[in-house]
Amino acid sequence: MRQILSMLTEYRQLQLEKHKAPAERITQMREMYRFVDGALSGAPLSEAGGFDMPESKLQEAMVSADFTYAIQEFVQRQMVPGYEVKGFAFEPLVKPDTTPNFLPVNRYQKRAGVDDLEYVPEKGETRPGYVVDATKRQYQVYRWEKQFDFSMEALVNDDLGYFNDTANDMGRAARRTLEKFVSRMYTNATSVLNLTNRGALYSQNGRLTSSRISECRMAFNQRTDARGVPITANLKYLVHHAGLTDTVRVIQQSEKIPELATNAANVIAGDFTPIQDPHMTGTAPNLRWWGFTDWKESGIVPFVLARRQGVPAPMILRKKSDIESITSLLGSGAAVPPIMGDFATGNVVVKVADVWGTYIDDTEGNLYDALGAYYSAGTAQ
Repeated sequence: MRQILSMLTEYRQLQLEKHKAPAERITQMREMYRFVDGALSGAPLSEAGGFDMPESKLQEAMVSADFTYAIQEFVQRQMVPGYEVKGFAFEPLVKPDTTPNFLPVNRYQKRAGVDDLEYVPEKGETRPGYVVDATKRQYQVYRWEKQFDFSMEALVNDDLGYFNDTANDMGRAARRTLEKFVSRMYTNATSVLNLTNRGALYSQNGRLTSSRISECRMAFNQRTDARGVPITANLKYLVHHAGLTDTVRVIQQSEKIPELATNAANVIAGDFTPIQDPHMTGTAPNLRWWGFTDWKESGIVPFVLARRQGVPAPMILRKKSDIESITSLLGSGAAVPPIMGDFATGNVVVKVADVWGTYIDDTEGNLYDALGAYYSAGTAQ
C-alpha cells in the first residue's frame, strides 16, 4: 500500500507543477504525504523531525489479498481528462459597456450626420440645416449563477486535487454560458426576422460561397443612414457554423473562385475574418452564416454586451461556515475553516456568479444596429 501512496505523491506533484503551483506548496504537499506514510507504517521520527530514518523508507508491505483492491482504487482515483468545449471568440463582435446597477440604462444612438454645406451667393442668406434625432436604446444586466454543493468528507479525502480542477471547470462553465448568450443575440428568431424583413441588402438564402460573400460585401457597401446618405459599412467578420470551416478555408486560400469553372480571380479571399460559432445549430448542408462590421472601425455597433460596474468577470464564491469552535487554543467562539461546511450537515456550498446583459427589443431582437449585420439562411444552392 505504501508503494501506491508513493505513486499518488508523484501524481499530485505533477498536477501541481502543471498548474504552476509555488515551490513552497509542492514541498508542503510532499511533507504531508511523508507524514501520512510514516503514520501508517509506524516509522519513528528522526532528530530533524522527519521520517528519514532507515526504517521509514518505503518498503513492500502489501499482502497478495490487498493488491487487487489497491490497484483498482489507484486507477479509479486518477482523473480522466474531461471534454474540452469549443471556444467562441466573440469579443470583436460586441461593444462592451457597463451599467451602474441592475436598472435599465438609456443610450442614444446617432442615426445620421449633419447636413452638407451649401453654396451661398453674394449677399445671400445661409439656410438652416437640421440634425436627425438620436434613437433611444435601452438595456440592462441580469444575474447568472449556479450553485454546487460538496460534502466536507469529499473535500478532505481529495488527495488528487480533483476539486481544484472542478473550480476551473466552474470558470469554464461561466465562459461557455456567456458564449451561448452572445450567439443567441443574432441566432434568435426576432433578430433573424428583423434582417429578413429589411430585404436583399440585409439577408439572403444562399449557401456559403465566395460569390455570396461578395454579395454580402456589396450589400454592406450600399448601406445608407437615416437620411439616405451612403455610409462606411464594410464586411469584416464572417461568423459561421462549425460545419462550414473547410468551406471558409477553401475560399480564403484559393487564388481563383473555387466554385466556378472559370479563371476568375478570387477577389474576396482576404477581405474578411472568419469566426467559428460552435454554439450555432444547424444540419448540413443547410448551415447559416452571418456577416458583421467592425464597430471599432466603422462606428456601427451590431451588438452590445453590458456588464455591471465592478463585475468584469465571473466570480467563484464559497459560503462561510456557520460553525464556531469552543475547544480552540484561541478560546471559544473562534471561526473554523470554510471546509468544515455548515453546522447541520457539513455541506460546503460553492457558487459561480456573473452579471451581464444586452439590448432587447420585441421587434428588433438583440440587434443594436441592423446596419452592421447581414444574414443568410444557407438553404439555397
